Amino acid sequence: MMEHRDPVCGMTVQEGSEVGTYGYKGEVYYFCSAPCIERFRAEPERFLSLHAAPEETARHTDRKATSQIKTVILPIEGMSCASCVTKIEKSLSGLEGVSSASVNFGTEKAVVRYDPGLLDMTDFKLAVASAGAYSVIEDQGNEGKEGEERLRAFRLLRTKFIFSLAVAAVTMLLGMKDMLPALRDIPSSYDRMIDFAMMVLTTPVLFWAGEQFFRGAYQEARHLSTNMDTLIALGTSVAYVYSAAVTLLPGHAAANVYFDTTAWIVALILLGRLLEAYSKGKTTDTIKSLMALRPQTARLVREGKEIEVGIGEVRINDVVRVKPGDRIPADGMIEDGASTIDESMLTGESIPVEKGSGSEVFAGTINSSGSFVFKATKVGSDTALSQIIRMVAEAQGSKAPVEKLADRVAGYFVPAVIAVALLTAALWYGFSPQHSVSLALTNLVSVLIIACPCALGLATPTAVMVGIGKGAQHGILIKGGESLEKAHGISTIVFDKTGTLTQGKPVVTDVIPSGIDSETLLAYAASVESLSEHPLAQAVVRYASRNNIATRRVEGFRSETGSGVRGTVEGRAVWVGRPSDETGSGLARDGKTVLAVKIGDVPSGIIGLQDVPKSDAHETVSALKERGMKVAMITGDNRYTASAIASLLGIDDFKAGVLPGDKADAIKRYQQAGGKTAMVGDGINDAPALMTADLGIAIGSGTDVAIEASDITIISGELTTVPRAMRLAGATMSTIRQNLFWAFFYNIIAIPIAAGALYPAFHILLNPVIAAFAMAFSSVTVVLNSLRLKKTKI
Repeated sequence: MMEHRDPVCGMTVQEGSEVGTYGYKGEVYYFCSAPCIERFRAEPERFLSLHAAPEETARHTDRKATSQIKTVILPIEGMSCASCVTKIEKSLSGLEGVSSASVNFGTEKAVVRYDPGLLDMTDFKLAVASAGAYSVIEDQGNEGKEGEERLRAFRLLRTKFIFSLAVAAVTMLLGMKDMLPALRDIPSSYDRMIDFAMMVLTTPVLFWAGEQFFRGAYQEARHLSTNMDTLIALGTSVAYVYSAAVTLLPGHAAANVYFDTTAWIVALILLGRLLEAYSKGKTTDTIKSLMALRPQTARLVREGKEIEVGIGEVRINDVVRVKPGDRIPADGMIEDGASTIDESMLTGESIPVEKGSGSEVFAGTINSSGSFVFKATKVGSDTALSQIIRMVAEAQGSKAPVEKLADRVAGYFVPAVIAVALLTAALWYGFSPQHSVSLALTNLVSVLIIACPCALGLATPTAVMVGIGKGAQHGILIKGGESLEKAHGISTIVFDKTGTLTQGKPVVTDVIPSGIDSETLLAYAASVESLSEHPLAQAVVRYASRNNIATRRVEGFRSETGSGVRGTVEGRAVWVGRPSDETGSGLARDGKTVLAVKIGDVPSGIIGLQDVPKSDAHETVSALKERGMKVAMITGDNRYTASAIASLLGIDDFKAGVLPGDKADAIKRYQQAGGKTAMVGDGINDAPALMTADLGIAIGSGTDVAIEASDITIISGELTTVPRAMRLAGATMSTIRQNLFWAFFYNIIAIPIAAGALYPAFHILLNPVIAAFAMAFSSVTVVLNSLRLKKTKI
C-alpha cells in the first residue's frame, strides 16, 4: 500500500486512509486531517517550499528505521511566549522516529533525539512551520550564520523601538496640549486635526513596528490557537480602532482618543523584548566563550616544512607544531618537545600542567611555554572541546521537571486572560456611570497588556542555562535541567573507594627493618621487585626511586604465583612476598597490604602498602557532611581496608566486599532506606550503580562508560568539585523558585489590579501604558535574577 506524507504536519498517510486529498499544480496531496487541508489551501507554496520536489510526498516509502539515535539542535525563530514551546514540542514529538523533543524558550532552540533512518532536516522544518508562525533558522549547524540572524533581528528590533519611542513621545505631548504652555493656546477647533495627526503618526508604529505581533497572532488564529502576540495585538488594535473611529466618524468630537496609549504600549513592549533578547544572550555567554577558544589556524609540519592552514584543514594523524602562546588546534599526543599547558578551560584549574613526549593535549588549551610537535588524534567536532560545547548546548536546551508545570499553565494562560479581559469590559460598561465605553476600553486594554506568560516561560530555562554554563566554567558538566533538580534533592551520597576516594594504586606507607637499616632493606627489595609487573612491586620500586635508592643487579629471578618473587642480589638470596604468619598483623588490621622481606633466608623486615586517599578526599567528605548529607562508601576490598579508609576520611557508613555486579543493588538498599541517593564513581564497573542512583556523578579522570552513565561529570577529577556541584544545584533551584514565585505572583496580583480591583476602595485605575511597562519588565526581571547566578560563589 502506497504511503504519502501530509505536506502540512509531516505525518505518514496510508493511501485509502486519508481524510482528504487536494490537487495542486498537477500533483495530488494526501492529508491526515481537515485542518491540514485548510492550511494547505490557504498557503500551498509555503508548505511546498519545505519540500525539495512534489514527488517527495511519497519519499517515506524509501526510509527504514535504524537502531541509531541522533541528536540535533534546531535554532527556532518566532516564539513569543511559553505557550509557543508546547505547540512546537507537540508538533516535533508527533513525527514518526522522534524519541524526544525539548524546546527551550530561553535559548530559542529545540533539542530533538530522532532516528536518522526515518527523518531529516526537512521533516523538522515542516513540523516547526506547521505548529504556527515559527521557522528553523537555515544552516543551523553554522553558529556564525545563526549569530548573524539573531544580530540582524536584534538590530531591527532596536530600530523599531527607537521609532516607536519617538512617536510615543510626540503623541503624548499632543495629547497633553491643554497642560503645556506652548500648546495651550491652540484653538479647540484644531482638536480634530491634532487627533488626525496622532492617528497618522501612530499607524506605522502599530502596523510596522508592531507588525510581528499581528503576524504572530494571525498565524496562531489560523491554527485556532493563541499566544502572547494575541494579547498584544488585541490590546493595541482595540485602542487604535476605537480612537480611529472617534477621529474619522462625525459626532464623536468630545470622546477621548488613545493613539498615544497605542504608541507607548508598542514602544514599551519592544523595549522589553530588546532587553530580554540582550539578557538571554548573556545567559549563553559560556557557549560563546567556549566557541571563542577554537583557534582559526594551525601549523602543519610536512616534509620538514611548517605550513599554516585553516583549522578545517587539519586531519587525523597530521603532525602539528605549537609555539608558546598558541592555542592547540586539535586533540593529540606529543611526539617531540615539552611544555606547560593551561587547561583551565577544560578542568577549571588555573595551574598549568606539565606535558612531555607521550602526553595528551586538547584543542583550545593554551601552550604557556616551550614548543612541541604533536600528532592529531581527534579533529573538528570530535575534539574534547567540541564535545563539551555540544553537551553544554544540549544541556541548556533541556527541561527541568518543574518547568513542565509552567509550560502547562502557559498553555491555558492566554485564553483565560482574553476571557477575563472581555468580562472586565462587560462589567465596567454595565456598572459604570453612563455605561462608559472609555472605562470599559481602558480596563480591557490594561488586562490584555499586563498579563505576561513570558515571565512563566523564562523562569526556569534562563536559570538552568546560567547554572549549566557556570558549571562548565568550573569543570562541571551537567547533562540537563533534570540533573540539576535531582542534585538539589540528594540526601545520601555514596562514593566508590578505589580510584574515586583513593588514588587507585598502592603506595608504600611503612618500612619496618629487622636487623638492617631501612635503606638496605629497600635496596634489596626494590631490586628484586623491579623485574616484576605486579602493582605492589611497582609501588616499592617507585618509593625507592623517590628516596634516591638505586636498584642493584639481580640474578636468577623467579616469580612464584601466590608466594612472591625471589632472586640473587650481590650473592645473597632475596625473597619478597606475603607473610605466612602473623608478621605485620598490626598493619593488616589498619587495612594495609604487608610484604615480608627475607635476605639470605633471614627475616629482614616488612613493607606496608596502601591505596591511600586522595589529598582532597577528607575535605570533600567534610564539606558534604556540613551540607547535611549522609556520606557512605562501597568497595570490593576487605572490611579492614574499608574500615581504615572510612576512618581516615570521617565516613561512618561503608559496605565492604561488594562485588562489581552488586554495586547497583547496594545503591538500591540505600534508596530503600529513605531519601534520594547519589553515586560517585569512575570505573566501568561503576556504570550500573551510576545509572541506578537518583543522581550519577562521574569523575572525569575515569572511563568513558562511567561518564556516559552519569548525570554530572567532574572534568578535572578533583573531588572537591563534587560539593561545589551540589552548591551550584542548590543555588540554581533556589533561583528557579524565586523566578516562578515572581512570575505567578506578578500575574495573580497584576491582572486583578488591571481589571479595576482597587477602584472600589481607592478609586485607582491602571493606565494601559503603566500596564505595558509592568509587563515588559516582568520578564526582564526574571532574566536578570537568573543572571545573578553568574556571581554566586560555589
